[in-house]
Amino acid sequence: MIDLYTWSTPNGRKVSIMLEEIGLDYTTHTIDIGKNEQFAESFLKISPNNRIPAIVDNDTGISLMESGAILMYLAEKTGKFLPSDPATRWTTIEWLMWQMGGVGPMLGQAHHFVHFNKGKSDYAEERYLNETKRLYGVLDRRLADRDYLAGEYSIADMATWPWISRFEWQTVNLNSYPNVKKWYLAIAARPAVQKGYHVPIKQSEIPMP
Repeated sequence: MIDLYTWSTPNGRKVSIMLEEIGLDYTTHTIDIGKNEQFAESFLKISPNNRIPAIVDNDTGISLMESGAILMYLAEKTGKFLPSDPATRWTTIEWLMWQMGGVGPMLGQAHHFVHFNKGKSDYAEERYLNETKRLYGVLDRRLADRDYLAGEYSIADMATWPWISRFEWQTVNLNSYPNVKKWYLAIAARPAVQKGYHVPIKQSEIPMP
């Protein structure tokens, strides 16, 4: 049994989607970041960085924060969505790290300045919108000759897709990135994604281009 501490954000959805895909039993603990529940002392013991998501694996006693580390842990625990073949495995990790180091931070800043604080800083809006479009271009080129980031559906896709699901917040037209759109719709159609997207609460339907 996994205890999942999460909220309905792209980072949180990565892990709930993964848990649905691998079929492990889990209990959801809602951490409402709008109410600053991530700063509670009880949660700090689980997530020293005061960020969701975090898990506790009651089978092993292992507690983890950081969505990328959690995805890798669950993949290794179950032998799913992280290939054992060295070349494909490292390609999967490579694109997972691309999401962690680029897509998440940069698109997150686009959300901050373009969606939540539009008009506060023209410089920041231009900077993060340009970087968002550049990253979409990288993703579109990567998907030009393959269905998924590492060839087969993997934790790299599960990490990246929830951020792309906020394309409206980023003022991105998915029709401008046809390979991304095809990939996005294929993943959105997966039952585990449809269920995991609404953990811990349903805020809205999955956005469709």
